[in-house]
Amino acid sequence: MVTQKEKNSRSKLTSLERSWILYDVGNSAFTMLACSLLPIFFKKLAIGEGPGMLSSDQATGYLALVISIVTIITAILGPIIGTFSDYQGKKKKYFVFCVVVGVLGCSVTGFSTGWVMFMIAFIITRLTYAMSLMIYDSMLGDVTTEDRLDLVSSFGYGWGYIGSCIPFMVALIAYILGPDMLGKISDQWSMIIGFSITAVWWFVVTLPLMKEYRQINYVPHEKAAVRHAFGRIFGTIKDIALRDRKVLLFLIAFFLYIDGVGTIIDNCVNFGTDLGLNTVGQVITLVLTQVVAFIFSLVFAKLSARYRTASLIKACIIGYFCVCIYALTLHDLAGFAILAFGVGMFQGSIQSLSRSYFTKIIPQEKSGEYFGIYDIFSKGASFLGSALFGIVKLKGGSANIAVASLAVFFILGFIFMQIADKTPETKRTAG
Repeated sequence: MVTQKEKNSRSKLTSLERSWILYDVGNSAFTMLACSLLPIFFKKLAIGEGPGMLSSDQATGYLALVISIVTIITAILGPIIGTFSDYQGKKKKYFVFCVVVGVLGCSVTGFSTGWVMFMIAFIITRLTYAMSLMIYDSMLGDVTTEDRLDLVSSFGYGWGYIGSCIPFMVALIAYILGPDMLGKISDQWSMIIGFSITAVWWFVVTLPLMKEYRQINYVPHEKAAVRHAFGRIFGTIKDIALRDRKVLLFLIAFFLYIDGVGTIIDNCVNFGTDLGLNTVGQVITLVLTQVVAFIFSLVFAKLSARYRTASLIKACIIGYFCVCIYALTLHDLAGFAILAFGVGMFQGSIQSLSRSYFTKIIPQEKSGEYFGIYDIFSKGASFLGSALFGIVKLKGGSANIAVASLAVFFILGFIFMQIADKTPETKRTAG
């Protein structure tokens, strides 16, 4: 029988686990800024009359195009960088490099005086940020034990959501109050403050992980490492496709339901705007959603001690399905807030549990390589959902119907997750 003291001991985080969790707190600040104020700052620099300036539609198109290109580059580089990071002693070096370059790029973005410079700095930041996240995910098996993967992963997402609000609120206050406090140069100074505070926050809270992390699971060094690394990538992809059915089926399920999750997150503001809702009210609601995501990530962390990871993932998928159906009834800010609350309940949990579930079913010495492949399915997600969302809108459907149509991704994701859950793990031989 498990005593209360033993339960408390299991839930208490180690120093290394806390350090790993703090990186979620750090990088989430950039995520929050990039999803909210960054497009506004870019358009202020880019839109105008004269040589080299853009129209509003051009600015929106350029930014969307750049994000798509960076996503494709990340999907290509992910497995390559992940494979090289699996070699003994390399994971930390690759991680630190990506973080430092990303932080510097974030700072430079804030000091940009033209939209071209802004775009170049943003591309570098976004790319290295994505690479650092991929390596960070692959560290999970090194920082904790298998029975604590769900707990630690959930805490990462949970504290990441709440932690990101701190620098974001500073950036938001500087943006809102800038015209009164800083006069004619308010736009430039608001941008400098927003990106600088985000960069400093990102770097400072990452320092503990840089100091404490040690790579436990690794692939021994090889001669002709580059040639062998590419051979390992193709070999692993072949193994997943032909032999490791559990990993393959989970990745298909993950791609489908994360596609739905990503589309809802990316189009929340568009949805509210189409309904004619107040912009300030939407932003406040979305910030409060971060708080809800924090609370429920911790709730699911506790539930992971009692229930199977796969069962909790399926519960989150069902939750998102209900959110999609509820969208059909939406017509005011109160309804939007309820929808956002529903998204927040399952947003962090479904991502954190997916990360820990994948960690459990892959060979730990190849975690970087496998998470590079996992990242392809994650980064590739939302394009199908966004396409469906756009088609429904272009065909004259309402925003409510567009969101409700995303339910198909959760139905299919649930089916494949159910099959993956019942599929036995592939037996692996040493070496």
